[in-house]
Amino acid sequence: MLEAMAMADPKNDKPTRGTARERQGWLARIAPGVRGAFVKRETPENLWVKCPDTGEMIYRPDLEAAWWVTPAGRHMRIGPELRFRYTFDDGAFETFDTPTVPEDPLHFTDGRPYKDRLAAARKATGEPDAMALGAGLVGGTDTVVLVQDFAFMGGSLGMAAGEAFIAAAREAIKRQCPLVAFTAAGGARMQEGTLSLMQMARTTLAIQELKAAKLPYIVVLTDPTTGGVTASYAMLGDIHLAEPGALIGFAGPRVIEQTIRETLPPGFQRSEYLVEKGMVDRVVPRGDLPAILGSLMGTLMMGRARKAA
Repeated sequence: MLEAMAMADPKNDKPTRGTARERQGWLARIAPGVRGAFVKRETPENLWVKCPDTGEMIYRPDLEAAWWVTPAGRHMRIGPELRFRYTFDDGAFETFDTPTVPEDPLHFTDGRPYKDRLAAARKATGEPDAMALGAGLVGGTDTVVLVQDFAFMGGSLGMAAGEAFIAAAREAIKRQCPLVAFTAAGGARMQEGTLSLMQMARTTLAIQELKAAKLPYIVVLTDPTTGGVTASYAMLGDIHLAEPGALIGFAGPRVIEQTIRETLPPGFQRSEYLVEKGMVDRVVPRGDLPAILGSLMGTLMMGRARKAA
């Protein structure tokens, strides 16, 4: 049989390859219907998630049920949709659009046009930029929540993010309620140059408007919060909370070590270290954040509630 399959074709001198059934193997020739009964099922690529600390493979539904906190305690990075759902009472909230700004004002390219990078980030995250705004009840207190998405170009601070922060602050003033900011950034957005650095001052002025209205501003520092974000609104809150293990600082540890040529102490720039140094008020696990935020804001808004009564 093998010799017959390899026999040369007298018309083109090319070996024949047999019939379709012969090419499918012996099982198809013996029982044609059996092969279809054992079709290989596709397994979702993201069904298992690897823990960055231990290398353990975690079943994704289990990780979702744990609010994306691994058994080892690593608080995985999450986007605005999950953050809102975890933070607001019963996962109920409303979102509002962020202001539009001119795109690529400097016509910047770093080997790839800035507009292309924006388009790729929007496609990957489904968000217009690094900031997302939501409002609802947190522990029974009406609250405006701002979430910075590290998945969008490293959560970098640009004009759109600055305008979103200002919009969130003014929405809180309009509603006469607290503002909570979940920060996560690698710094300012270099593709916007000085225009991005100006957002540090503009967001600081927005915080002053909140203070003038005597409204609480609480910051929750998540991994990582670095660069110009740390040098502005991330460290200007009335209260600073942080998720466990979050990297918080201006320059990264590697840059600092190369500059001072010394080995940094263990846990340097992590949230637990910063609590010891007085830069962070408290480290709060993700599952406890809604209750802690609700308690803090209820206390801070107590005087205003008494005046209203």
